[in-house]
Amino acid sequence: MDIEHEPAKSGGRYVARIDGHEAEMTYSRASASLVIVDHTGVPDALRGRGVGHALALHAVEEARRGGWKILPLCPFMRDQALRHSDWKDVIST
Repeated sequence: MDIEHEPAKSGGRYVARIDGHEAEMTYSRASASLVIVDHTGVPDALRGRGVGHALALHAVEEARRGGWKILPLCPFMRDQALRHSDWKDVIST
């Protein structure tokens, strides 16, 4: 699954486009070392296909590469972080 990064002035989003549908995970940059994931949206047509998880994993991998932490304010991202103890290195509580 291809996930694109669309940066914005104070944050951005990760986007997966599949079969004419768009899923996203948005974030705000709180500092050079912290991003706040505040929303994950997956359309009904893509539910059950692992798209949300792929977006969350992509954010984790980007945080590892970039050397920052993620504060998961989005309920979906928070639940994923609780399920994946191997993400603790980049999850801020």
